[in-house]
Amino acid sequence: MILFMIKDTIVDGFQNAPHRSLYHALGLTKEEQARPLIGIVSSYNEIVPGHMNLDKIVEAVKLGVAMAGGTPIVFPAIAVCDGIAMGHTGMKYSLITRDLIADSTEAMTLAHGFDGLVMVPNCDKNVPGLLMAAARVNIPTIFVSGGPMLAGRVNGKKTSLSSMFEAVGAYTAGKIDEKQLCVCEENTCPTCGSCSGMYTANSMNCLTEVLGMGLRGNGTIPAVYSARIELAKHAGMQILELVKKNIRPRDIMTEAAIRNALTADMALGCSTNSMLHLPAIANECGVKFNLDMANEISEKTPNLCHLAPAGPTYMEDLNEAGGVYAVLAEIAKLGLLDTSVMTCTGKTMGENIADAVNRNPDVIRTTDNPFTKTGGIAVLRGNLAPDGCVVKRSAVAPEMLVHEGPAKVFDSEEEAIAAIYAGKIVSGDVVVIRYEGPAGGPGMREMLNPTSAIAGMGLDKTVALITDGRFSGATRGASIGHVSPEAVRGGLIAYVKDGDIISINIPEYSISLKVSDEEIAARKASTPIKKKEGIKGCLARYASMVSSADRGAVINRFE
Repeated sequence: MILFMIKDTIVDGFQNAPHRSLYHALGLTKEEQARPLIGIVSSYNEIVPGHMNLDKIVEAVKLGVAMAGGTPIVFPAIAVCDGIAMGHTGMKYSLITRDLIADSTEAMTLAHGFDGLVMVPNCDKNVPGLLMAAARVNIPTIFVSGGPMLAGRVNGKKTSLSSMFEAVGAYTAGKIDEKQLCVCEENTCPTCGSCSGMYTANSMNCLTEVLGMGLRGNGTIPAVYSARIELAKHAGMQILELVKKNIRPRDIMTEAAIRNALTADMALGCSTNSMLHLPAIANECGVKFNLDMANEISEKTPNLCHLAPAGPTYMEDLNEAGGVYAVLAEIAKLGLLDTSVMTCTGKTMGENIADAVNRNPDVIRTTDNPFTKTGGIAVLRGNLAPDGCVVKRSAVAPEMLVHEGPAKVFDSEEEAIAAIYAGKIVSGDVVVIRYEGPAGGPGMREMLNPTSAIAGMGLDKTVALITDGRFSGATRGASIGHVSPEAVRGGLIAYVKDGDIISINIPEYSISLKVSDEEIAARKASTPIKKKEGIKGCLARYASMVSSADRGAVINRFE
């Protein structure tokens, strides 16, 4: 077992007396040194609202570990708030932190020889980064997140961060005044926690349950509920069971578990960012992930949830309706899940969901009354994206599922948002934002500002947006991201011109630039690829090493 290997190399024997002397410097007694050493990876900080409560979660985990006979040792992981980073240079650093988190957690874990890990993340890149690290170090690991924020209340209606960004668009269009904007600002984000819709953070925390790496309620119990503290204590206790039984992440995150996660993703209506993170996690697990799996699974999987921004319900509603397990129980009725997979409970998924109940079929639709018969995400292909692009079709208005219109082309998010606010985008347009991909951005910025401005101005049912960058989980409308190959690597998106007709057909999974092959060849011969100047530090390293979006924008390929 891994436990004895660690004790042999760090704790036991005369040759390890120097190590033990440093444990004494930490104040660890001989009794504590003799117990399993459990690393608690704390993502606590004072700038991310979803992480400001993690100190309390960590303390509860420590109690759980100690109660079960282990020795808890805390070390940190970084996290970026995508909402605060949105719309400026800071967003270039969001996605790259996923790999920084995985790398630093790997280094800390293997340098200090822990017997097991409890990961305490919450927000967008923090969760997949730690899942990647868990697969990479492959010692017994369990997750407990900080939980979602409660929905805001504005004018008697529930609201969330996406509504706040759309309010800026409404203000710009003269639909609301400054006083109304201020009311939204002060009441949209009322508590700590990950933002309250089915955005990326909550998507990944829910999928952590499906992957088998988090206990029941990990994705849905609100951050401010005392049940979240109890969950953390149970996670702290359960890691000792995983260590005892030597159940490791790659025993849990198998190919079947990853397919389960993609299936649940379709039913839940998760963020398109899951189509970056699941391939990256699969890569660390040694599992091949092809984007076309998404359409194959989507064709069979009904979309059962329309949480914000796709609909009027929020994470607290999903929790009250029965949470992720209730959704899994619904789709299991159709035989769409491999319920034999092992989970961090020490039981199979089938055993875990056996008593799950759907308490509110308005929040979690039944399989005979879905929102749509197909899943929440679609992968489109065509000459504009031969390697694929991604759209959250559950958040697309029916009239925009098929669209054809003239391109309005911009070489950065800033250019696009300026044009949108200046009223230069009109009904029928297809906004193209390029040079924002993993390498070209670099960092593949989220585009919540332009999509929210379009929605806030009332254009989301008549305007499409296409980018080699990506979108926030808070985005709604015909927002198509992850275009691969990206512009900086010679993708066709680099050669689109204003006025070119772009055809989008989401039900048929197609996207195309309606320009002749001869004209495309001429453009490629005469149009230079643009590269940003002055990129330094970790951004420069990332740009030189990162894969394309269809491969998960990963740094290390393990095929």
